Amino acid sequence: MEIYLDNSATTRQHDEVTEKMSEIMKECYGNPSSLHRMGLDAEKVVKEARKNLASSIGASPEEIFFTSCGTESDNTALFGSLKKNKRKIITTRVEHPAILEPCKRLEEMGYEVSYLDVDRDCNISLDQLKSFLTEDTALISVMAVNNEVGKIFPLKEIAKIRDQVDKSILLHTDAVQALGKMDLKVSGVDLMSASAHKIHGPKGMGMLYVRQGVNIKPYILGGGQEKHFRSGTENVPAIAGFGLAAKMAEPVDPSLKEYLKKGLLDGLDDILINSPLDSISSILNVSFLGTRGEVILHSLEQEGIYVSTGSACSSNKAAKGSHVLEAMGLSFKEIEGAIRFSFSNYNTLEEMDYVLDKTINAVKRFRKLGAFR
Repeated sequence: MEIYLDNSATTRQHDEVTEKMSEIMKECYGNPSSLHRMGLDAEKVVKEARKNLASSIGASPEEIFFTSCGTESDNTALFGSLKKNKRKIITTRVEHPAILEPCKRLEEMGYEVSYLDVDRDCNISLDQLKSFLTEDTALISVMAVNNEVGKIFPLKEIAKIRDQVDKSILLHTDAVQALGKMDLKVSGVDLMSASAHKIHGPKGMGMLYVRQGVNIKPYILGGGQEKHFRSGTENVPAIAGFGLAAKMAEPVDPSLKEYLKKGLLDGLDDILINSPLDSISSILNVSFLGTRGEVILHSLEQEGIYVSTGSACSSNKAAKGSHVLEAMGLSFKEIEGAIRFSFSNYNTLEEMDYVLDKTINAVKRFRKLGAFR
């Protein structure tokens, strides 16, 4: 049996998406910038995908720009939003590295970055946000959903606070874990990043929503594709796959997460549920005290179950532990024992029974070995 529960790292590509991309590669391989029929056919494919993405977030097609990934979209939003007379950025301590690493670079370049703290439930303080806002603020960047614990952030309330202070301050959200899984049409943001491979689309394809009237500088210069905003020949097959994946996207069945959470709480003592009540249905983060998450991960892998200990994009820094759980106030031992289960609608409740059995046994077995030492 093989059960994939690492969907926050990447998802299985829909068969329909694969078939669509294969069809485009074989029959519609023209350059969308070419003026002949083959080019125009490719351009139509791009337009259809742009329309699908726009519809999924309540935007107009003219506000959607294709990129190579969510990371590029995040970097473009940050570096493109800064102005000579506004040199301050506000973000959170629990953002994805695609935001935190550019922020470090900007600090080295002389920009000021203020980091919002979070509490044990990963809540930010709106009062702290108000205290950080100054006339020098260019951008607020707060993720829609945290990739490790699933916390849903109050973008609408953040937008209201921004409007009360200065409507010219841009509001960006990394919606990589939110697109297709929750309603983003009322978020009130100016910029939004997303990625195809988190919603059963292809890897290496992202998008950036830029609200009409917002002007930010291009990050990649060259031939002027994407209305001179993102140069480089469009990856037409991947764009088509992204558009179809967005059209097919739907929230993950919450019963999967709730069933697994209840079963773990019933079957084991000394565990912490790190995903707050207001977390998305696709992510459950649990600390199994008295264990090491990495050992449990590999024990489950031997049983055909695939999970993670945190963000796949920062797994090479695992020795330092999760910066998200650390910011939430967890101890080293609590962080060390953390596992992230992340679901898709390809998962079933029957699979959760198998996962519960193998996880509970793995944790109990490790704890017995630990007691021996």
